[in-house]
Amino acid sequence: MEKNTHWPLLVFGTSEPAENRRIRAARQRGELREVASRIYSPDLVTPPEVLIRKNWLPVVQHLFPGALISHRSQLEGGPSTDAHLFLTYKYTRNVELPGLTVHLLEGPDALSSDTPFGDGNLLFASEARGLLENLQPARVRKGGVSKNLPIETVEERLEMVLSVRGEDGLNALRDRAREVAAALNWPTELALLQRIVGALLATQSSKVLNSPVARARALGIPFDAGRVSLFTALLSALRQTALPERPDPGPAAPAFYTVAFFEAYFSNFIEGTVFQVDEAHRMVESGRAIGGRHADSHDVLSTYQLCSNVAEMRVVPQTAEELLAILQRRHAQLMRARPDKRPGQWKEYANKAGLTNFVDPALVRGTLHEGFKLYRNLTEPLARAMFMMFLISEVHPFDDGNGRVARLMMNAELVSAGQCRIIITTHAREGYLDALRRLSRQGEPDLYIRMLSSAQQFVSSLRPESYESVKQQLEAQQAFTEVSSQLRW
Repeated sequence: MEKNTHWPLLVFGTSEPAENRRIRAARQRGELREVASRIYSPDLVTPPEVLIRKNWLPVVQHLFPGALISHRSQLEGGPSTDAHLFLTYKYTRNVELPGLTVHLLEGPDALSSDTPFGDGNLLFASEARGLLENLQPARVRKGGVSKNLPIETVEERLEMVLSVRGEDGLNALRDRAREVAAALNWPTELALLQRIVGALLATQSSKVLNSPVARARALGIPFDAGRVSLFTALLSALRQTALPERPDPGPAAPAFYTVAFFEAYFSNFIEGTVFQVDEAHRMVESGRAIGGRHADSHDVLSTYQLCSNVAEMRVVPQTAEELLAILQRRHAQLMRARPDKRPGQWKEYANKAGLTNFVDPALVRGTLHEGFKLYRNLTEPLARAMFMMFLISEVHPFDDGNGRVARLMMNAELVSAGQCRIIITTHAREGYLDALRRLSRQGEPDLYIRMLSSAQQFVSSLRPESYESVKQQLEAQQAFTEVSSQLRW
């Protein structure tokens, strides 16, 4: 791209003859080109639609001074993803620019609560005005674009206000909306907003709400909508993937207990509870904690007692409330030697791992409820196991022990269906965490599905004749070896 220091990126035609002659001469020399009517640029390479779309603010400020960013554009914070911008102006007209359609809507002047935007030639409607505008009737011609977002979006914005600012914040917003509605004579829009707010605060029926997110808040079980979208993406990927059935290689004692031991051992090793494998096996066989490591010892013992209990491992949830009860019971047993971790109690403070912030404490129960609704759509044991593991891991419902509980829930799905367990060995740890991060942060489930399927295939290849036999097979496959690089599956 050519650069010319004495021309700004966008140059606007003016009513000054001298300046227009200067622009015309620059165009003749090839220094400027016209990218829209009477809009020029020294950028001779970038497509005009890209230039206008990226620099919409100075363009709109120049073309429509005094306009008010309003209706859906107020809630969206600017042009929509498909490049439509709605402005309240002196008249109604659609203006087509390269890469941007500006919808001018004749309407009332700005209020004192509307704020300057950009260099001050443009205004931004207040939050209260934007919400009321999006509750106005909107007729849309075939193939046209509505000036309003769906009512579900307005409800979810108000639900977000309640979640972030609390009842006082939502009531304050309602008071500001009353002032705007009185100034602009919008009683119908105000009445609809008040019904939504009343439903969210449980002073009116939740039946007036259309959004599942808002309805859940009104019913007292709000959920993390972003996480539910993530779970939906995983559900879709699982339903499109042909997953194998791998029968349990050790469905009866003593093989069942041998495989359960290695599940407990590796599940704790992943979380940093490190024992030598023989040391951990002697502890499990004797049932006695290792001196000086009471809590760590009981982490391994408690995990083993859960995953070696045939009856317990055949229990899978049939309802959302059963899911919550199973989680609390298993967590209480798992963490019983760590009372400071509040065994069996939902977290009260937000938790995170690296750059990942898990579900807010107030949204834990509701998010698990919504996740269970999706889980019910899966029938294949491996698919249900994969979904269940990610659901619990991503919600992170407890102060500690979430990874171990998630893997227990995963393997209960498999054991109950007579399928081979999934064990994440020390060697596979980095690949496992990489796959979880990829799904959690980028919404990409393919690596996660391949990784867990591969881990199950590895376990299904073992011959669980005895503890020593399995240990030798694992050593031969370097399963106890830590790796620092991420695995590629």
